[in-house]
Amino acid sequence: MPVVGIVPAAGRGERLGSDRPKAFVVCAGRPLIEWSLDVLRSVCDRVVVAVPPGFSYPDSVEGGAVRSDSVRRALAAAPEATVAVVHDAARPFITRELVERCIAGLDDGFDGAIAAAPVVDTVKEVDAERRVTRTLDRSTLWAIQTPQVFVADVLRRALSVDAATLAAATDDASLVEAVGGSVRVVEAPAENFKVTTAVDLEIAASALRS
Repeated sequence: MPVVGIVPAAGRGERLGSDRPKAFVVCAGRPLIEWSLDVLRSVCDRVVVAVPPGFSYPDSVEGGAVRSDSVRRALAAAPEATVAVVHDAARPFITRELVERCIAGLDDGFDGAIAAAPVVDTVKEVDAERRVTRTLDRSTLWAIQTPQVFVADVLRRALSVDAATLAAATDDASLVEAVGGSVRVVEAPAENFKVTTAVDLEIAASALRS
């Protein structure tokens, strides 16, 4: 049962104040992506990285204009995959234990198992004028992270949609859900955060050094 890691890493690094691709910005002395790759390579049979056009990296493919297109291209380069482990290059605090629990989450017939943390803040829904329309029950809400693990054939089918649908997807699980796939959450620590801003990068670098 080949398990293949898929890492979409074609995003730019403007919000980090860097002219390098986001995944390859230096964090705690090494490219940000390498913190995740260490873990993924310890669990997966192979890892495919989707990189920006013209960028060279081992076992990589050219990424697409949007994240899910990059995932689609990387998965197409791994036809042997039975299980796909999709992980954001900008989440350097992934652990082997979390990846393994997500893979195990496919048991009982689930098509996907995704890392998530229970929402601890009060969440309110607002209208176009930012008027509060209702307060949501946070006991049913989870903040979604990666890794997101899928039965590879189900993910392939979910990614076989038009460009507009790929562009609108905020994560790959939503595409799997849209084709009728069953997805469960696997509890993960809130510390498995995504590096988005320069401040995030400083926090991550300090934590990784320690």
